[in-house]
Amino acid sequence: MADIQKARGMHASEREDIILGALREKGFATYRDLEEKVDASPATIRRDLARLEKLGKITRLHGGAKEVDPSSSEQSALPSLTGTPFDKSLRQNVLAKRAIGRAAAKYCRPHEGIIIDGGTTTYQMCEFLDEIELQVLTNSLHIVNALLRQETTQLLVPSGPIFREQNIILAPAGETSMPNFHAGKLFIGAAAVSPRGIFQADALLVASQRRFLERTDETILMVDSSKLEVSSGAIVCELARIDRMITDSNADPKLIAQLRDAGLKHIEIVEPDAS
Repeated sequence: MADIQKARGMHASEREDIILGALREKGFATYRDLEEKVDASPATIRRDLARLEKLGKITRLHGGAKEVDPSSSEQSALPSLTGTPFDKSLRQNVLAKRAIGRAAAKYCRPHEGIIIDGGTTTYQMCEFLDEIELQVLTNSLHIVNALLRQETTQLLVPSGPIFREQNIILAPAGETSMPNFHAGKLFIGAAAVSPRGIFQADALLVASQRRFLERTDETILMVDSSKLEVSSGAIVCELARIDRMITDSNADPKLIAQLRDAGLKHIEIVEPDAS
């Protein structure tokens, strides 16, 4: 409300300061986010965004915008993501991720609709989902390929650009890019977890996961213990939005206690696979 009151009667430069502040805070903002902060018409906000993009301060995306990192190049012809490439991450902490994937699959019910967000830990769920007869919405081509072998699993994917490092389809905004689908459960990973919330390294991943969070009744976070030892990036959501976390027994008990104290009461700890 304070932002809106400040925005009344403001000049373009003042609106732009608020827009840049919103992008700096979260990394990405939808048009809806900006309309709540700036008391201006959607057309005016779009003109402001076009002007800021021409100045090289932001990049407009479908449904919103992200701030340009001055230390990086925005000239690449192909989209890219910050973070570890999928193939490299897939080889890290494999036994822990497999145990987490098996534990997560046990929460799926026959004929249920679920969302599986792209990632190397959520990918480990796939082999345990056969014959449950699920409807699965996923943005990961790796997960699609794994589930295609299961005759009773129905698959849905969003539309949008493919990010080759992780073979992931990201549609950070715009209802038309997402299937009309609501899930009983969402299974997501994170780059880091702390009492402040869950983090991702890239603003586009943040926006995509927030879209998924809007479409589910229950959220299950799947992270190996190494993700509890760092807390950097952009915040996807607070811990209160997470219903359950599954991690492995290498997690520091002090870190687990901190997460419980911060409100994440349902934490399942599994032993890494021996095989």
